[in-house]
Amino acid sequence: MKSSRRTFILSGAGLASALVLAKPVFAQAAVVSESDANAAPLGYKADATKVDKSKYPTYAAGQVCANCLLYQGKATDATGPCQVFAPKLVSSKGWCLSYTKKA
Repeated sequence: MKSSRRTFILSGAGLASALVLAKPVFAQAAVVSESDANAAPLGYKADATKVDKSKYPTYAAGQVCANCLLYQGKATDATGPCQVFAPKLVSSKGWCLSYTKKA
């Protein structure tokens, strides 16, 4: 069966539209796991209230990724980028040894 140029162009336009619409799905970054190779040594916890205060005495209540200088997401986001764990995302309610209070 021979395809016409018009059929080919319309098929290509449909495929391009599908790829554009699917792009946000592929663009989502992974979230850091507490067991990740670079997260575990820094004591990363997705929930700061679960930080072992005897193991990490620098932790203080209220310290969370959302109010850390290294966190690049919005404070209201559930997850966001962090300079330490790029390209992965961290929980806005998380904490790690690299915590630095925003000025």
